[in-house]
Amino acid sequence: MGHQFDLRVYYEDTDLAGIVYYANYLKFIERARSEWVRTLGVDQAALKARDGVVFAVRRVEADYLQPAVFDDLLQVRTVLLELTAARLVIEQAVYRGDVRLFEAKVVLVCLAGTGRPVRLPKGLRERLISG
Repeated sequence: MGHQFDLRVYYEDTDLAGIVYYANYLKFIERARSEWVRTLGVDQAALKARDGVVFAVRRVEADYLQPAVFDDLLQVRTVLLELTAARLVIEQAVYRGDVRLFEAKVVLVCLAGTGRPVRLPKGLRERLISG
């Protein structure tokens, strides 16, 4: 089970060689994570306002396997691997058709406004488990 997010490569996403600039893959997977959480019915702005809770990337392990180029239609696939009281570990991969171009293991932490780790709100935890 997981989430899929489609996107197109625009000229602004590429470098002088005409391939997707490496840092843009991190933007692509960030967009996909935001859309994944949205499809679970989580409003991150409301979560911050109501509970004082935000997500932050703690760690990213990334592998660049093959390049994407201008006008490619890509798909980011997101899968929850692990969920603890205050941390999520997810796998994200970028595909062009059946070809895996990029993969990342991302560790997210739940933080209070003070920057200290806090437990995921119960309702959010349940949505992540069932979603």
